[in-house]
Amino acid sequence: MRVKINVTGIVQGVGFRPFVYRLALKNYLAGYVRNRGDAGAEVLLEGDTLNIKNFMSDLTEKKPPLAQIDSVKSVKLSGKKQYDKFMIIKSSKEVEQSGSIIPPDIAICNECLAELRDPENPRYEYFFITCTNCGPRFTIIEQLPYDRENTTMRDFPLCGFCQKEYNNPANRRFHAQTVACPPCGPKAYLTTKTGEAVSAKDPVREAGKLLSEGSILAIKGYGGFHIASSVMLETPLERLRSTKHRREKPFAIMAKSLEAAKSFAQVGSKEHELLSSPARPIVLLNKSQSYNLSPLVAPHLHNLGVMLPYTGLHYMLFDQVEDPAFVMTSANPPNQPIVKDNEAALETLGGTVDYFLFHNRKIAHRCDDSVMRVHENRQVFLRRSRGYAPAPIRLKAKSKRCVVSLGGELNNTACVLLDDKAFISQHIGDVENVETRAFLQEATKHLYHLTNCHSNVVACDLHPKFTTTALAKEMAQADGSPLIQVQHHHAHAAALMAEHNLQEAVTVVCDGYGYGTDGGAWGGEVLFCSLESPDFMRLGHLEPQPLLGGDFASRYPMRVAVGMLDKAGVVVEPWLMQNSSNLPFGETEAKLLLDQLEKGVGTIETTSCGRVLDAVSAVLDVCFERSYEGEPAMKLESAALTGKEVLHENPILHDDMLHTSNLLRAIFENKQKFSVADLAYSAHSYLAKGLAALATENATELGIKQVGFSGGAACNQILTKVMREAVEAAGLQFLVHENVPAGDGGLSFGQSVVGGFSKF
Repeated sequence: MRVKINVTGIVQGVGFRPFVYRLALKNYLAGYVRNRGDAGAEVLLEGDTLNIKNFMSDLTEKKPPLAQIDSVKSVKLSGKKQYDKFMIIKSSKEVEQSGSIIPPDIAICNECLAELRDPENPRYEYFFITCTNCGPRFTIIEQLPYDRENTTMRDFPLCGFCQKEYNNPANRRFHAQTVACPPCGPKAYLTTKTGEAVSAKDPVREAGKLLSEGSILAIKGYGGFHIASSVMLETPLERLRSTKHRREKPFAIMAKSLEAAKSFAQVGSKEHELLSSPARPIVLLNKSQSYNLSPLVAPHLHNLGVMLPYTGLHYMLFDQVEDPAFVMTSANPPNQPIVKDNEAALETLGGTVDYFLFHNRKIAHRCDDSVMRVHENRQVFLRRSRGYAPAPIRLKAKSKRCVVSLGGELNNTACVLLDDKAFISQHIGDVENVETRAFLQEATKHLYHLTNCHSNVVACDLHPKFTTTALAKEMAQADGSPLIQVQHHHAHAAALMAEHNLQEAVTVVCDGYGYGTDGGAWGGEVLFCSLESPDFMRLGHLEPQPLLGGDFASRYPMRVAVGMLDKAGVVVEPWLMQNSSNLPFGETEAKLLLDQLEKGVGTIETTSCGRVLDAVSAVLDVCFERSYEGEPAMKLESAALTGKEVLHENPILHDDMLHTSNLLRAIFENKQKFSVADLAYSAHSYLAKGLAALATENATELGIKQVGFSGGAACNQILTKVMREAVEAAGLQFLVHENVPAGDGGLSFGQSVVGGFSKF
């Protein structure tokens, strides 16, 4: 019997060909397996019918752990047998199937880690130790199929020892494209900030010592550079905050081990699982009572972002120091992508760091770390990138058309939707300059190429002035494809519905800003959406509130608070003048704000939930300036965690609107009576209960059984918990994101869903 099989999914770069080879030998079959140019695998089998049947059964049931099989298509062949043994043959460049893709980068496996520590092993202390089961994948691939000559590893010809393992079917490095060792593989080296070589027999461990002693280093990893420093010493952290212009934004840290992380943070079972997973994301952990790191690591927050080492190099950094962790934050100039090239690092980071720890393997595609947190044992993506991208999100239904979408403007991603798979790019960032725009174009083009997608539709945000909108229009015109513009909050809701396979739902969508269909600044919305419709119903929203100075108010929460309090009937002048030092231009600015209130000029209105939280944060003296995205709301959440409900304000609902002026007035008038923690919690409780009431009332009227929560505010633990309790108490199902970021990192996915499933 002769059979030809095409396998699609994640079947390149995960040990699939060696697996097929061993499976064929086990079943006494002849033929071949090879990679294809469409990221799939092709298998030809010759042998006994029963043996082929057993092979087919084991192919899906016993596949390698990192492989994902989407489809197996087999065709019986006629003619005589042509093979007397089974082989792995040269890859084909044929491109026929769509939707396969290479896997994300994978953290070092336990077998490689054991070899790294084994003095008898030829790869003892080799920073780039990898095998079929671990190492970089997405960040090294330049074109398909996934063979060494198509990756940045082609610059490192295999030595005799590595070649022998590469050719040995019994070895786990059999056809591992990243295989390398000290004589033939990438080299690590240490330089000064100006690029002068630093003599070091062991540059990696020397870098660890320099960090422990107080130096700042740029360290090259799989997908780009990190800037690293001590977590214990104030001086390097103060320098880092000054040179990076990050006065308050928390730094991510890399803990030496899980035990080390537990010495300063609370690690539950779900956090343990995520931290130790092959993806190795940054996980937000609550600080423990024994927290002893510098307060400059994550100022005025209850939590901090922690990851574990995910390469041999990272493990070796800690070998000769006592430090429990190092700061390990993405190395990028303000509002630009993470740095990936050595020369660019010297040019852009030389003024920030003291030393560079380089290696000489090129990075094909930059890829930031993923960031997650846990809500009541449920995972929440804040950023989906390294370790996850570009592995697809699997949907229950097939899209009507192939869609490419470009997301919004901040914390951006791109997405390609093809059949029942959504391929979301790595984290792109804020598309506000030429460099990030170019990165978005490059990442989108790479997704196109990897998935073999031929777009029928281009999707983007509704905002007419976004860079991504202009880029989408260019792409649609160049391809002759229709352009679909999707309202910001509709995209959030669609993403949640597709993730949970819902045809229709009522969704609460809360964030800082989204361009509304009326041209207004939306951000606290209750929507009814159907997956088959390109339109939606706006069922309710938060009370519109004035922004004194427009966008400037989103940076300085005092401006929002002043406008809201004035609208609520509070005489704001005494409080404003007393607190004018919390404005960038002091009394002069305070007087200008009072003049604007009197004349009713210089304001726009917004329904933003984020701005309400900002105002509460300012009234409670928690935060007066947004120096990073979401800062006032994040600090307010931290303040509220130990609080309880004390105001017992019944949500005021009128004309499908949740009033918020009364909330801020109640907080303002009770500042002397209750603690900051209790008032901060009460603010969260009011918003969550009020929005839940709006959603459940409308859902009941419409006969909808599910209420969702999306948008950046859905990353807030307190809002999510209180809203869940209220929705479930009403007898409805409450849904949040689990596999897609709730914030703007999930917008491109939602846009693709509207473009791919709607009837238009």
